[in-house]
Amino acid sequence: MSAADLSVLQRPHDRLRRRRIVNRGMELLGWLTAALAVFLLGVVIFSVARRGLSALNLDLFTKPLHQYAAGPQGLANAFLGTLIIVGLATLMALPFGILIAIYVNEFAPRAIRNVVTLTLDVLAGVPAIVIGFFVYGLIVLSYGQSGYAGAFALAVLMLPLVSRSTMEVLALVPDSLREAALGVGAPRWRMTLGVVLPQTIGGVLTGATLAVARVAGETAPLLFTSSLATPGTHLDPSQPLATVPLAIYQLTDSYQESDHALAWAGALVLILFILVVSLTARWFATRSRRKIAQASR
Repeated sequence: MSAADLSVLQRPHDRLRRRRIVNRGMELLGWLTAALAVFLLGVVIFSVARRGLSALNLDLFTKPLHQYAAGPQGLANAFLGTLIIVGLATLMALPFGILIAIYVNEFAPRAIRNVVTLTLDVLAGVPAIVIGFFVYGLIVLSYGQSGYAGAFALAVLMLPLVSRSTMEVLALVPDSLREAALGVGAPRWRMTLGVVLPQTIGGVLTGATLAVARVAGETAPLLFTSSLATPGTHLDPSQPLATVPLAIYQLTDSYQESDHALAWAGALVLILFILVVSLTARWFATRSRRKIAQASR
């Protein structure tokens, strides 16, 4: 065999070896970037915990915030306000987000589907402060600040997340289930509510929990809609309510070190809440994928 023939035989082997080297290099790069992300998250949590653990006690959850006042301080009113506003925002965004996703995925023509999907993607990218300013002009200028206005602003932020995640899960449901329901004479709306939607409950809950985690730490919309809360604890959403992000923002401007520690403690609780919600969302997502996979067999 000539030298030219040997070189021809060697070329596929050289290309294969080069591809393996490039593949290993990209895998290593992926591992390094993932490790960097985990490291940065660990640094953030460690830094917040180190500064906030001194104020993490029972007073934090039982006493209201009276800024610049003497005596033990807490964030009880801010925690309650956050729960009320986020809860109202979820009640506003969840049904509308699910209905939009069902219509787009199951009933809408392709042209309308493309327009609505693009609109949701654009809305998801709008900065939170722009949403806050929009709600300020729409509601606050006419009716004043309130928990309802803050909840509406957060609901606008949650809506595209709930809709898009529900649309993605609906697209995973096998068409064979739809065809079987239609084949036995079920109308399309009955097929959607009785066959398709029950398969996606886990995915819907995943989108809802991720949306809650997304808006729980938002400060900018609440500055325009619910920042004039009175000291003390009250549960009336028709009035401005204190929230944890706003309390952290205000406490960082204080000259007292105890207020700074209280802000760090509130940030730590907020991070832990988002962590728990995110883990819950991952559990629901895994459960939903397993359920859909079993239904498609």
